[in-house]
Amino acid sequence: MRELPFDTVLIANRGEIAVRIIKTLRKLGLRSAIVYHDIDAGTLAVSMADAAIAIDGRTPIAAYLDIPQIIAAARKANAGALHPGYGFLSENAEFARAVTSAGITFIGPAPESIELMGDKIRARNFVQRHGFPVAPCAIEEDDPTTFVRRAGAMGAPLVVKPSAAGGGKGMQIVRDTGALEDAIAQARSEAQRYFADGRLYVERYIESPRHIEVQVLGDAFGNVTHLFERECSIQRRFQKVIEEAPAPGLSSELRQRVCDAAVGIARAANYHSAGTVEFILGGEEFHFLEMNTRLQVEHPVTEMITGVDLVAEQIHIAAGRPLRLAQSDIVPNGHAIEARLCAEAPERGYAPTTGKVLVLDYPDGDGIRIDSGLSRGQKVTTAFDPLLAKIIVHSPSRIETAQKAHRAMRDLVLLGCATNASFLARILADDGFLHGHIHTGYLEEHPHIAAGDPRADLSAFLVAGALLTGPVRESADAVSDLHAALGSWRN
Repeated sequence: MRELPFDTVLIANRGEIAVRIIKTLRKLGLRSAIVYHDIDAGTLAVSMADAAIAIDGRTPIAAYLDIPQIIAAARKANAGALHPGYGFLSENAEFARAVTSAGITFIGPAPESIELMGDKIRARNFVQRHGFPVAPCAIEEDDPTTFVRRAGAMGAPLVVKPSAAGGGKGMQIVRDTGALEDAIAQARSEAQRYFADGRLYVERYIESPRHIEVQVLGDAFGNVTHLFERECSIQRRFQKVIEEAPAPGLSSELRQRVCDAAVGIARAANYHSAGTVEFILGGEEFHFLEMNTRLQVEHPVTEMITGVDLVAEQIHIAAGRPLRLAQSDIVPNGHAIEARLCAEAPERGYAPTTGKVLVLDYPDGDGIRIDSGLSRGQKVTTAFDPLLAKIIVHSPSRIETAQKAHRAMRDLVLLGCATNASFLARILADDGFLHGHIHTGYLEEHPHIAAGDPRADLSAFLVAGALLTGPVRESADAVSDLHAALGSWRN
């Protein structure tokens, strides 16, 4: 990479994504600076960064959403650029403008692109105007007085969505139009609470759909490429759990249509940076869901099959350079699966869990990548999203990758805080998953996967716990004089 117009990048984020960005900055010879709330003072990301600037707030999350504080931290660190990671302020157009106005390069798209795609109604209308497929829809603000009637006229099943939605928050599925008004009221209440924006729309709901997304890169010179698709259908409560690339079972013709649509949408939006165009797929038909104007949590599976460092490409584009890759340069190789390790208990309705990390041992080996910001001794709290780490596995074929990912999840050891590791292992070993018979309602359709076998998990925890106690460990390690006399002899 040619010399960049900045030598220090501030990371306005925390945890595993901050660690992942720091690794690429080191590879590029750039200095890293990071903001941190006191609750994160002893974390891996803070210890790895070249500079760390403390910020505070009424809550830890409030600190990471404080735009003036973050801009001041960037100036203090002499950062010429800022990477927002994902979550927090990564899709906040006001933040992107504030960063740019401060004379700092924002490593992400233009504020106008964030505004366009961040408003789901506006994005949907934009995509439809440019001739790309969208689902039948009723938009409240078109005529509020007839909204319920227009929505109900489409016939069940329906899905009510907030315009400012993200991560499935506020969505309501309606299978009986008689329940539509109640679903709208609930969706509006949640949208107002989560996003301070109660605007709604209703779409026809596709039963048992697949969630397919396409990674795109665009520059300021009109170049747009895709890095193929990802399958994100294994979800719980509209939240992704396991992602993979490429999507299993797509015909080459359908894959081409989906990827071409994503590139077309990004080009129409004059999109600069890495972004993801998401679609709902039913059979051979698909329609636009949303565009995420940031790096996705699941971006590593794309990196594993293409060999492209997406953070490096984001930095390159933000520096005003043209894309370094033509479409013909991007050739997928093998299959990759990512499993999200979270501090939660699937068998108890995915309730969040807390604790102090006493033992931490990640799997390793060829084709295994761990993206984590966790370290031994760290306290896991409910202050943030429950994501702890991502286990990403690559192999030549999907079945080999799933089997390797299953072994990796079984080999992972994290004591001190309950996680969903066993749940992820059960998904990866599930026959339906292995044969690619997946859709967004798969986990609800197979509740035994989340429930698991509590007796097996309890036994494992008791054994592990016992081995951590001094007397039991000493007894297990003790060797009688008779056996010790045998030396290293083995039969």
